[in-house]
Amino acid sequence: MIQTLDDTALENYRRAGRIASECRSWAIEHIRPGATIRSVLEGVEALIAERGARPGFPAQSSRNHVAAHYCSSPEDDQAYEEGDCVKVDIGVHVDGYIADTAITVDLSDDGRWKPLIKASSDALAAAIATVGVGVPVGQVGAAIERTITGAGFEPVRNLTGHGLQRWKVHTAPQIPNYGERGGGVLKAGTVCAIEPFACTGEGFITERGKSEVFMMVRPPRKAKALDRDVLKEIESWRGLPIARRYFNHMDRDAVEDTFAKLARQGSLMRYPPLVEREGVMVAQTEHSMVITEDGVEILTA
Repeated sequence: MIQTLDDTALENYRRAGRIASECRSWAIEHIRPGATIRSVLEGVEALIAERGARPGFPAQSSRNHVAAHYCSSPEDDQAYEEGDCVKVDIGVHVDGYIADTAITVDLSDDGRWKPLIKASSDALAAAIATVGVGVPVGQVGAAIERTITGAGFEPVRNLTGHGLQRWKVHTAPQIPNYGERGGGVLKAGTVCAIEPFACTGEGFITERGKSEVFMMVRPPRKAKALDRDVLKEIESWRGLPIARRYFNHMDRDAVEDTFAKLARQGSLMRYPPLVEREGVMVAQTEHSMVITEDGVEILTA
């Protein structure tokens, strides 16, 4: 279903994209060996707030074989290390209109991950050059796959780009990182994020580790059994993904109890880290864009 993009919607998407781009640049400057992951993620979110917006999803920074969804807990003291291949994934929303962007930073002293990062970045450029009204999403995926494999790496095949709609981070169309058949075609008015993942392994990720990202997917049952203040805070995000550290100002036991009860009801989804096998390196590059009759407008450039 294509959303209606009036002038207000477009300007909100553009503003979200500008802020996301600024946050991406800030993160690149602050990702250094010795810096804690949590300080970077909280710094990104503080900058989003300073600009009058809110996170479209919790800022995340995944290292090395962890491809995505690493989000710091309230107590996380892990620091970046020399030699890390660091992804940072940032979402910003303005009145529900979301921009999603990601970049990878090479913390090696010899630039060993630069070819991998370049493969991901070049694949994004190839994808953008391919997109247009009526283009099959598999054709976009083929451009990504061709670029990454041509550089000697593998695309992560079970992660995809995705549509963006108001208050929804992941919608149709899914945009694969390889040349699959089917999947539909791109249409004017589509807002989407394309995010090629390139890796040194086989290109398949699994879920592993403790979840720090959550999302309310349906109204709770037995709401009276839940902490009213915690539930109100969760519902204030209107179905957008949230992080446990968003609730630092609230009683921890009440937060954990509410999260657990909502998860058992099937109202709250958990999103654990997504990982390749140990020793594999993964790079990610991502832009959000709107497809028009005249071409494509990159929101997060």
